[in-house]
Amino acid sequence: MKLYFSPGACSLSPHITAVELGMSVDLVQVDLRAHQTKDGADFYAINPKGYVPALQLDGGEVITEGPAIVQYLADQKPDAGLLPPAGSVARAQVQAWLTFIGTELHKNFSPLFKPDSTDDMKARARDMIGKRFAYVEQQLANQDYLTGAQFSVADPYLFVMLTWAERMQIDIGAYPKLQAFKARVAARPAVQQAMREEGLLG
Repeated sequence: MKLYFSPGACSLSPHITAVELGMSVDLVQVDLRAHQTKDGADFYAINPKGYVPALQLDGGEVITEGPAIVQYLADQKPDAGLLPPAGSVARAQVQAWLTFIGTELHKNFSPLFKPDSTDDMKARARDMIGKRFAYVEQQLANQDYLTGAQFSVADPYLFVMLTWAERMQIDIGAYPKLQAFKARVAARPAVQQAMREEGLLG
């Protein structure tokens, strides 16, 4: 399998998931501005959407969208426990978190990354991100991970959003549970390995 990624982008979530599962994936770095892979291939030919992540299977099929990719990966090794069984309430709760992070956190970061965003757009985005982080803080009040004591495929996605917050100088000092969550996830060997492989750690 090939995982198309950009260092520190949302593709870090499936990268972490693959390492957690002990799955071997070939990493292919993508220049998101040029829409080219590091070896010069046209990324639009691989993913017409033009953004990462994309997972190319050995048979040539391509899966896009981070939440779909992490669920596909986890389903290949169900005994690892990163995703509850299909049809269970626990599975739906993980999927709910993946959806929440994708629509309520991930998308709200977009104005902060776009050079043509106005100050007002950025201020509104920061305000919304703060409100969403406050909600997650409440949910983490009595548990280590998003769905309880068990690390799931939703947790690396939230972790990436917290690294983005640091990058965008969004202070999470008011959210001690989020701070503890970030430190807890960052300490996982798989997370450190994935970040090293993307050049994010020395």
